[in-house]
Amino acid sequence: MRLILFGPPGVGKGTQAKILSGEFRIVHIASGDILRAAIADGTELGKKAKSFMDRGELVPDEVVIGIISERLKAGDAANGFILDGFPRTLPQAEALDKVFEKAGIKVDRVLSMEVDSEVLLSRLTSRRVCRNCGAIYNLSVDKIEGGKCPKCGGELYQRDDDKEETILRRFEVYLKQTKPVKDYYAGKKLLVEVDGIGEISEVTGRMRKALGKS
Repeated sequence: MRLILFGPPGVGKGTQAKILSGEFRIVHIASGDILRAAIADGTELGKKAKSFMDRGELVPDEVVIGIISERLKAGDAANGFILDGFPRTLPQAEALDKVFEKAGIKVDRVLSMEVDSEVLLSRLTSRRVCRNCGAIYNLSVDKIEGGKCPKCGGELYQRDDDKEETILRRFEVYLKQTKPVKDYYAGKKLLVEVDGIGEISEVTGRMRKALGKS
């Protein structure tokens, strides 16, 4: 099974991707992870990516596409994959299709995790991180006393990217970029929208149903 998964920041893409990859025994390919791995391994494309990042610039699409193309050639991707966090724009989707065509890969489904912006805003602004051990909590779910980490007693703080103004800006950018991508895959009859709100198991159940595996 070959899947593409996308959704707004904080919707839980990574969590669902890991669950599905385990259930279907397919590799989870997160664009951010393989970019960092390529840099750490010192591959030619990794070096190119690092040169842009060191200058504070965005890594060009062709470099990211090249890194993803290399990753798809690995043996563990032969049985299938779930691509998480890419493509984010229409040019990326079109470039990725060329990679798939060259490699003889046919995508089975594109899953779009849908969520109301107000619900997502509430979820993300309630997130807190421990300065000491890095544990992540959500004040709307976890019982926290005195603003201290239940595990180690460290101070809990709100990351800058979890503040309301930042979240709203990220969500706006996501919606602007994603609509053409969704239209693109809908035109290919690959897109399935999945409600991303609810308990993790509930969302996973909807994912299975969207894939005809319920």
